[in-house]
Amino acid sequence: MIRRGRDMKWQIAIGAILLVAASTEFSLAADPRYPDWPCTQAKVPEISLAAVWAGPSLDDIKDKWKDDARVSALVPKLAARRTSLEDAQKLITELLASSAADKAMTGKLLFAGLFDSLNAQRSSVLNGLERITRKQRDAADNIRADVFALQALHGASPPDQPRIDELGNQMVWQTRIFEDRQRVVKFVCEVPTAIDQRLFALGRMIQQEIE
Repeated sequence: MIRRGRDMKWQIAIGAILLVAASTEFSLAADPRYPDWPCTQAKVPEISLAAVWAGPSLDDIKDKWKDDARVSALVPKLAARRTSLEDAQKLITELLASSAADKAMTGKLLFAGLFDSLNAQRSSVLNGLERITRKQRDAADNIRADVFALQALHGASPPDQPRIDELGNQMVWQTRIFEDRQRVVKFVCEVPTAIDQRLFALGRMIQQEIE
């Protein structure tokens, strides 16, 4: 009975701590325009072309990169983070070296494809982070409800021990999921910046090849 009482106090304490932390985090958005944005980094909805590309204007090509078989086949390989920048450099050099007089145009098409693809990938990450925030807000509400319910059950006379055990286990599981999501969020918050940096690096490689 003593051990069970200690376990119950431990469970309630965890729920209360998480509840306070969650309520504080989710109620104070860094930017009121994006109330569901969970990262300390400022939310930038889209990559600015000027920030990652200093080469020739892309105004004349729009979505034409999709019509070039070699470019459209290479874009996903270069966009994938599993392709090292060293390997990306080799692939870019090979493509543009074979383009001869059309090197500048091919380079523009290639970067346009990368810009579209990585911007879309980045938007997906941003949307996913905000979905997690909404789930975490709901989870915090559930934890709050469980804490109050457990306190009420524990104070009843006689206490409904089977229900206390059931609800206690449920709360422990919910807090574990909550903590796991928080760890994921911290990791994923770094991804948009990594995408920006990759796009900038790829853009520089292409520019150097066509200059």
